[in-house]
Amino acid sequence: MKCTNKHAVMWILLIAVLFLPGCGADSTSMAYQLDTPVSAFAVTQVADGSKAGAFARDLCVGTGSSLSGNSINVSDAEAALLCDISDREVLYQKNAYQRMNPASLTKVLTAIVALKHGNPDDRLTASENVKIEESGASLAGIEPGDTMTLDQALHALLIPSGNDAAVMIAEHIAGSEEGFLAMMNEEAHELGATGCHFMNPHGLTADDHYVTAYDMYLIFNEAIKYDEFLQIISQTEYTSIYHDSAGNPKTMEFKNTNNFLNGNHAVPDGVVVLGGKTGTTNAAGSCLVLLSKDSSGNPYISVILKCSQRDYLYDEMYSLISTINDQ
Repeated sequence: MKCTNKHAVMWILLIAVLFLPGCGADSTSMAYQLDTPVSAFAVTQVADGSKAGAFARDLCVGTGSSLSGNSINVSDAEAALLCDISDREVLYQKNAYQRMNPASLTKVLTAIVALKHGNPDDRLTASENVKIEESGASLAGIEPGDTMTLDQALHALLIPSGNDAAVMIAEHIAGSEEGFLAMMNEEAHELGATGCHFMNPHGLTADDHYVTAYDMYLIFNEAIKYDEFLQIISQTEYTSIYHDSAGNPKTMEFKNTNNFLNGNHAVPDGVVVLGGKTGTTNAAGSCLVLLSKDSSGNPYISVILKCSQRDYLYDEMYSLISTINDQ
């Protein structure tokens, strides 16, 4: 009787299952480990099963600690990342896979889910849940019974970073905040952002609410595919009329909190800041994700998490994006 190598048989069967067309799920994905420099890889089947493409083929993937770190001073921030979108290259990274509190950077994902599942002309009505009384919470001034369009609510979410707007949007899109959180976490994982988890739509500190700088890049990279998102984050100010519960008009008037856009911090020569999202809590420190372009018009995404002070945040982001014309 002939002997059979059991291990060889097992490997043959495993390979056969992995490459059998039309069998099982539509994709095979592998979450990254926190101590490895890559993430967001998956094999995606095409309709006829004839070939497969890498999930990360259009994404920036880091392979080292830095490609231009000698000229970058990011000493205060606990995590940072600079990505060249055109060349799909990570130019700088510091603790890019460390789980950290994102504060209001959370609202970038909230906006994605809202734009994906809602319509800008949808009419929203604020519930009692928009009354957020936590100390330090940023609010857009929305009261229970107020009505506005989803477009107005997104402006209130992204420009003054209204936590009340986040709740209003979540309840409109999913019927409840809990349902919206399920949508947020599902969306993040679909984007390959497997090192993050969200417990609310606004970013106030909560247990098990975290993101990595690399995941923030993945989320922001998706958000900028929406023209409305780009338009909102580029505005220095916004004014519009909405209505209270009795139908009386109310004015929302917001100024952008991004110091590169509002003129409170200089921008490096040859660099244009197109927009971004700020975030600040005691737990998260000062955070910023930014979309910029170099003198040739090539786009870049930069992320800084947990600076100890707001001034340091902009100084270190300046140092980060000032190198993009050197590439």
